[in-house]
Amino acid sequence: MSVETVKNFFHMKGKTVPILKFEDTSTVAKAAESLGVTPGEIAKSLFLQVQGDFVMVLMAGDKRLDNRKFKDAFNGKPKMPEVEQVLELTGHPVGGVCPFGLRQEIPVYLDESLKKYSVVYPAAGAPDAAVKLTVVELEELVATGWVNVAQD
Repeated sequence: MSVETVKNFFHMKGKTVPILKFEDTSTVAKAAESLGVTPGEIAKSLFLQVQGDFVMVLMAGDKRLDNRKFKDAFNGKPKMPEVEQVLELTGHPVGGVCPFGLRQEIPVYLDESLKKYSVVYPAAGAPDAAVKLTVVELEELVATGWVNVAQD
């Protein structure tokens, strides 16, 4: 169902974006291997809670969240929501969380680490699904803004 929501999102935006299906893309390493790309080209989605609100940050798959930078950027400490909350709020299961076809409006930020790549592969609503987008397309489709919250 979640992949269908992603397909509908792209259809509503007037975009033809094929959903790439693989055996398992539930981790950055598995996704990169399945797609034949570097881990950095996987745009991992971090769904986080900060001071009672939720945000999504997409960053290069080979980067880790810098808690200090996040706290400075969002004026609060990041907290991982419960697995059930992730599905309830995004409509996507853990491993397939993406910024497309969200159940409710959630601000989506792109981390500066994505600017190193022209093309990235975010998840597409399931652990075995991804899409290929340029960073410019990703920004135009979902970005609330840019942040620098990845570790150096």
